[in-house]
Amino acid sequence: MGLRGRNNLTEEHFFFVTTTIINFSKVFVKDSYCDLLLKNIKHYQQRYEFEVLAYVIMPSHFHWIVAVHPARGRISEIMRDIKKYSAWDILMQLEKDASHLLKNFQNPRDKGQRRQLWMHRFDDEVIRDQKMLWTKITYIHNNPVEAGLVFRQEDYKYSSARNYISDVQSVFYVEKSWAGVDLSRSGH
Repeated sequence: MGLRGRNNLTEEHFFFVTTTIINFSKVFVKDSYCDLLLKNIKHYQQRYEFEVLAYVIMPSHFHWIVAVHPARGRISEIMRDIKKYSAWDILMQLEKDASHLLKNFQNPRDKGQRRQLWMHRFDDEVIRDQKMLWTKITYIHNNPVEAGLVFRQEDYKYSSARNYISDVQSVFYVEKSWAGVDLSRSGH
């Protein structure tokens, strides 16, 4: 699969990313599956030294804003590894749970691949300034409310809204300092 021009973005640092489960299957309705995704993000965060500025794990997809250090890992490498290894972990847990969802991931179109969890591609936008950053943070935090999953942003467990509104870092650490910085002059 092509990188859709991502090779041209080797010096970009801030990205709004969305990636989706194949067939829009609602995998992330159990804490155990959300926790496996977060475990993989944390693992690759240590390897690639990126910062998470905001996130939400919705039932069939997740959004996040990430600040990368291109010399340590580009967004395409980070997403490749997170998707690949979280898929292994989540599919293994679905098997252990004898989940009815497993049928959604059998016999993907790719020959030689037994099953597939994530859609092949992910969507990303370069965050160019503070206004765009706050627009995307607001979008991320409103996602569970708009979907009717909670009434208040901070009530959704797998969202950085809790980090920003209640200053709770218990589920996943989010670097909030960038939210008050002009990204165009940050020198990240």
